[in-house]
Amino acid sequence: MRQLDKEVKADLCIYGASSAGVAAALQARRMGLRVVLVDSGSHLGGLTSGGLGATDIGNKAAIGGIAREFYTAVGRHYGSGEPDGTQWTFEPSVAKRIFEEWLQAAEAPVHFEQRLESVELQSGKLSGLIMHGGARFSARMFIDATYEGDLLAQAGVSFHVGREANAVYRETLNGVHYGHPNHNFKTWVDPYVVPGKPDSGLLAGVSDVPVLWQGAGDASVQAYNFRICLTNNPANRLPFPQPPDYDPQQFELLARYLESGVWDAMRLHKMMPGGKSDLNNFGAVSTDYVGGCDDWPEGDAATRGRLFRDMYRYNAGMLYFLANDERVPEPIRREAGQWGIPADEYPDTAHWTPQLYIREGRRMVSDLVMTEHHCRGRAVVDDAVGLAAYKMDSHNCRRLVLDGRCVNEGNVEVSPSAPYPISYRAIVPRGEECTNLLVPVCLSASHIAFGSIRMEPVFMILGQSAAVAAALALDSDCTVQEVEYARLRQRLLADNQVLDWQAAP
Repeated sequence: MRQLDKEVKADLCIYGASSAGVAAALQARRMGLRVVLVDSGSHLGGLTSGGLGATDIGNKAAIGGIAREFYTAVGRHYGSGEPDGTQWTFEPSVAKRIFEEWLQAAEAPVHFEQRLESVELQSGKLSGLIMHGGARFSARMFIDATYEGDLLAQAGVSFHVGREANAVYRETLNGVHYGHPNHNFKTWVDPYVVPGKPDSGLLAGVSDVPVLWQGAGDASVQAYNFRICLTNNPANRLPFPQPPDYDPQQFELLARYLESGVWDAMRLHKMMPGGKSDLNNFGAVSTDYVGGCDDWPEGDAATRGRLFRDMYRYNAGMLYFLANDERVPEPIRREAGQWGIPADEYPDTAHWTPQLYIREGRRMVSDLVMTEHHCRGRAVVDDAVGLAAYKMDSHNCRRLVLDGRCVNEGNVEVSPSAPYPISYRAIVPRGEECTNLLVPVCLSASHIAFGSIRMEPVFMILGQSAAVAAALALDSDCTVQEVEYARLRQRLLADNQVLDWQAAP
């Protein structure tokens, strides 16, 4: 890591080296700003370089600007791809290399291991970020590109964590949600340590939580996991590691589900180049850490460190269990044993991704909140800074007992009517709260609308648009709320952003 000065000054400070942060830094440099990218960890590129190599797209024609440049660079790297030169599947190391080369060519410095301690804020205007190590990053404009919304919270910006009740925004898919079959139990599975005996306690992975009614709000967030890069190439395959404090009893629920005749926990392999795959959650008991992620969004470093270790122990342990435990039927052990960890990925972290899939953290509450109505085209904004197109997608939030059996709750998968615009007002705070901060990741959206917006290509799109707005605000000496949208729109279109679905190719 480079030696850090006590104080670093810039025109724009971006906190969070996610894909949105990288896109924002690149755009800011193209517009002549002095920019600094700062991150609490040591990983560049977020989920895009952290295992999500099979891009969740929605509609490729809705993706423009730097995001499309990235997928074109991927296509160029592999010398293949689609007729337009793009490629949408890639190895994590390739994504990281592209981001590193971009930032190096743009002369955009990155400072890792800089955990935010406090902010300097006066009359709703940020002037500096103070880090736990004592460093200070000062700037005239700021972007929060974290998955958690850590900067916006420190700046006193309003936010929400968890699921709003349907009644809050007159939605139908928010809040507690039962009945979606895709990732629920296909058979009756007893949740108790001693089957049929509630006083014996619940199995690991089952929560003692109230049932609640359909559509009720709560503090749950959709489950996190790791997007795990695997390979079945023997020349590059390392066996699944046995994680520290491995306890096979943690997987008793999975064992019972297998015994009931259902095997789907590793079914969602999406193949990528290099003989590798992107493994995601699938089914009732898989890689999602259902019910165990609620403390992450507002957790301190110690809390997040503990949860990260818990989720690694669960995800790595599940793979080890499937490949080695005698309770697993032999054909399944044989199938799982064909896979392993690629020896040529993540050399600095024992070949396991350092990036947790934080599907939902804080969500800003601003003058405009993106909701299910926008996803369905019933409400249309007139200040677009990008399009979203993916389905309204919430992973399960809770696993509970209902009438003596295990039930997952929270999964929703409903496609929007068409790609739809995301409002500029959704990435800027209320004017009375902060005037020089933009939030392209933890933007102002309800739980269910965020489930559609929260895709890596969209985060890159919004990161780029946020940087354009920051540059225009500096040029006009105005607040981010006062940026003239007509001027912003003109620059975004010039930079190949897609803002109108009717006008998309």
